[in-house]
Amino acid sequence: MPADFLASHSPFLLPLLVGLLLDALIGDPPHWPHPIRLFGKMIAFCDRRFNHGAHRRRKGTLVALGLTLTVFAVLACMEWLLTGYPVAGIVVNSILFFYAISNRSLINEAMKVERLVVQKDIEAARRQLGMIVGRDTSQLTFKQIRAATLETLSENLSDGVIAPLFFYALGGIPLMMAYKMVNTMDSMIGYKNDRYRDFGRFAARILDDGANYIPARFTAWLMVLVPPSAKGMRFIRRYARLHASPNAGYPEAALAGILDCRLGGPAVYHGKLADKAYIGENDRPLTHADTLRACRINIRTVVVTAVLVAAGYTVVFLLL
Repeated sequence: MPADFLASHSPFLLPLLVGLLLDALIGDPPHWPHPIRLFGKMIAFCDRRFNHGAHRRRKGTLVALGLTLTVFAVLACMEWLLTGYPVAGIVVNSILFFYAISNRSLINEAMKVERLVVQKDIEAARRQLGMIVGRDTSQLTFKQIRAATLETLSENLSDGVIAPLFFYALGGIPLMMAYKMVNTMDSMIGYKNDRYRDFGRFAARILDDGANYIPARFTAWLMVLVPPSAKGMRFIRRYARLHASPNAGYPEAALAGILDCRLGGPAVYHGKLADKAYIGENDRPLTHADTLRACRINIRTVVVTAVLVAAGYTVVFLLL
């Protein structure tokens, strides 16, 4: 049975294992070709071509659906073509899985900011943080820089790693990469400004918010259950829904509860002050140890999720 199982189901299990190992070992080399850059070019082309004149909301809806379905269809066709070539299929799927998750690069970017904070170089820390968050970082204090780093670690743990794993479990590489297109659209055209309020509405408010609904909550509860954190559980119930995003507040509340700190609060985006709710009440100083602990929580959550995905797949196979 074990040999038969591995032979039959290595196209699912091996890309999961190899992709995670590649991400842990080499992260996201900046100069390598990357499918997400192709997604970005496709989105930018559609933005230039259609985001003007009348009916922007309708055009944005069609663009978002068209790009998402195109990615899924192309990858599904690729999977079908590789059916007769199992080794090639495993290699291709492992590479695409590796490209679809970004845990090592997330932690690396957070630690770049943290090292500058430790060195007390506030201008460099603000600039480095500005490369990974959407808010204006030019006036942030060291404490605010650390808080923003913790927030992005928790939020991107959900949509950058756990959500892709979730969609891989549901629909393999085609659904995983379709999700990555949705998430890339949200990061590029999901802003509530004059240019994208209508054109990016469907991509951000329907597709991305809908796709992340379950993964965000799964991420948060896994963070506070392994190992158990009673305060983290209370924070999820009390603070998660206060966040402006229907999803981001869940992993942020979980992390704030585990660390017993306060995150969130007002922030400037594109020159406008956003009156974001605070998550937590203990307005204590944030430390280097907090950032390191958040990174460990991140890694643990990813490992546990991967084990659950593999175990769930195995159980379903045995039951069927």
